[in-house]
Amino acid sequence: MTQPDTAPGSASATDPAGRALDDLVAAMDRCVEELERARARAESLRAQRRAGRPWLDIVSGEERPLVVESVSTVLSTLATAGHAWRREQASALQGELVSINRIAALFGVTRQRISALLRERDEGEASSP
Repeated sequence: MTQPDTAPGSASATDPAGRALDDLVAAMDRCVEELERARARAESLRAQRRAGRPWLDIVSGEERPLVVESVSTVLSTLATAGHAWRREQASALQGELVSINRIAALFGVTRQRISALLRERDEGEASSP
């Protein structure tokens, strides 16, 4: 099996999966911070509701981004970073001569899904300068 050519905690230009993992961890960190802010705001909304305020007043008075907007942003961020990580990880495994069937089993998806991920990556590389 090939060993990565990077020091722990950093990804080189020759390790796209490592870079994707670094990006995923950074996205997770940002999302945790955003969710902590959203949770604090949700607690405030809950307290207002428990105090008897009508929903219209609560939502109308809420500052942007709304709690629901923050949650949607977090979900989108994680989906994007997670997809990139899965795509690069599948490619790295294929580069280590792991079969598409085995990668699919590891990821818990169909072989067709892995094939699509790998095609997507190849198409992305072909269109890069």
